[in-house]
Amino acid sequence: MNLYPFGQFVCRCVLKTFYKIEVKGKENIPEQDGVLLCANHISNFDPPLLGAFIKRPVRYMAKKELFDLFLVGPLLRNLGAFPVKRGGGDKQSLRTALEILKTGDIVGLFPEGTRSKTGEIGKGLAGAGFFAVKSSAFVVPCAIIGPYKFRNKVTLVYGEPIEMTKYREERVSSQEITEMIMKEIQVLKEKHR
Repeated sequence: MNLYPFGQFVCRCVLKTFYKIEVKGKENIPEQDGVLLCANHISNFDPPLLGAFIKRPVRYMAKKELFDLFLVGPLLRNLGAFPVKRGGGDKQSLRTALEILKTGDIVGLFPEGTRSKTGEIGKGLAGAGFFAVKSSAFVVPCAIIGPYKFRNKVTLVYGEPIEMTKYREERVSSQEITEMIMKEIQVLKEKHR
């Protein structure tokens, strides 16, 4: 995590050089406590964008194969990322994410699980709802509105935190919570398009 502020600075410089970045709703990020940032996913630039313009560090799951790459793996670890085995229930990565949220940090998550080829918001996987239910973290929906084309406007909107207490008390399923989060992301995208 010691490289994180420098990484943020580099990402801001690169993103602002190639795109017209507009960030809205930074005030919606709680200043403390665990936060689950849930965003739509349209590009490999989404993780740097999501974390580059806010004060608090954002931790991400990244596919395990990336951690095996020379220089990339150590860089990801220094930036606070942690590995996840794709294609099945990786219990260790689930525990790691929950621990991060429990200790009051931010986890960035793309509920769709993969990038959208069309730019449209797809179906979210139950993982986002699982973390929302099993932690006491705030859930902040985020919309990334592109496309990423040279000097094109790219908008990042942080929505208001979703109050999860009643959903936890009513034992709403992880999939239903994910669907609700995805609807909030869609609303943000339509409102700020």
